[in-house]
Amino acid sequence: MSGASSPESAADALQRSVGALSTNATARMQTEMPWFGALGADERSWVGLIVQAGIRGFVSWYRRGARNPVTGDQAVAAAVFGVAPRALTGTISLQQTVDLVRLGIDVVEQNIDQIVAPQDAPEVHAALMRYAREVAFATAQVYARAAEVRGAWDARLEALVVDSVLRSEGDEAVLSRAGALGWADRGGVVVVLGSMPPERTETDLFDAVRRAARAAGMDALCGTQGDRLVVVLGGAADPEEAASAIASQFGDGPVVVGPITDELSSGHISARSAVAGHRAVNGWPEAPRPVSSDQLLPERALAGDGHARRHLVEAVYAPLSESRDTLIDTLSCYFQQGTSIEATARALFVHPNTVRYRLRQATDVTGLNPADARHGFVYRIALVLGRQAVR
Repeated sequence: MSGASSPESAADALQRSVGALSTNATARMQTEMPWFGALGADERSWVGLIVQAGIRGFVSWYRRGARNPVTGDQAVAAAVFGVAPRALTGTISLQQTVDLVRLGIDVVEQNIDQIVAPQDAPEVHAALMRYAREVAFATAQVYARAAEVRGAWDARLEALVVDSVLRSEGDEAVLSRAGALGWADRGGVVVVLGSMPPERTETDLFDAVRRAARAAGMDALCGTQGDRLVVVLGGAADPEEAASAIASQFGDGPVVVGPITDELSSGHISARSAVAGHRAVNGWPEAPRPVSSDQLLPERALAGDGHARRHLVEAVYAPLSESRDTLIDTLSCYFQQGTSIEATARALFVHPNTVRYRLRQATDVTGLNPADARHGFVYRIALVLGRQAVR
């Protein structure tokens, strides 16, 4: 190409070639980028517009630069990515976008010598390299801002889902919101409560909890309730094992886990027990960490939890009374006699082995060993509540 050498004439020549360059770039996308063909028609159209905008953007940028060398990443970002919907950042990855931009730049680079005058070619080549750097920065900014927006939205959505579980609002909307956050709905849902660790941001803490849960093969949704950290786990097989996988992420103090439920829509059952357990756990200073809310039934009952009172009657007192009338009498006497088998036998006018046999029967029926101090405490509370219930 011949003629007077000037930035304006080079810009005019580039402008006339935008259509051909865009067509060349689109053809190369089809052959060099397999993922491009897998996109939907609308998405391919938007991607093509990004490449075209990148080429047109260079021409405009070069023309402005000839008069005013100061442009900036914001102007480049608007020129290249302003044509595409924000949702596209969730369809193609940052690496794929970088590949697109690189392809567009490469197409222009290969055709510069045929488009502009020989005298202008070196300057256009140098300008293209500067433009490529600005587009690279602009691309990173676009994806960073999109990630921030998605992160803020996901955080609000996650807080809403956790709050809904705590409020017993397990409807279809909650399940849909959880699904949007990547919740796999694999069953085995438990709720874990503990204190917030000091000097950690929610973002950092929640990410750490999710990593620990994923390492144990579970999903996790996190939220806060005052100064408490609330974690909803999915895919759990055992409540205490599940809670143990994330217990180190909580602050000092007790960590309480509710019973396992089948799905997120029934997660409020686990949440209710966990909240009640966490409220009453200070009554058992030696409680393990984590501790199941079912292990805290006596403390919960003493704190006024009606569910715990009924559970103790149904799980301990009722099976004993239905098995043999003598079991309740023997247990009551056993505790009155300071857990002495010989003293109990004398008080009941039976042989000590009879007392031992009845105590073993009680263990078989309830799973609680009367000789164990903690189990004995559970028995005592259950006996009181059972007598009150049948009064």
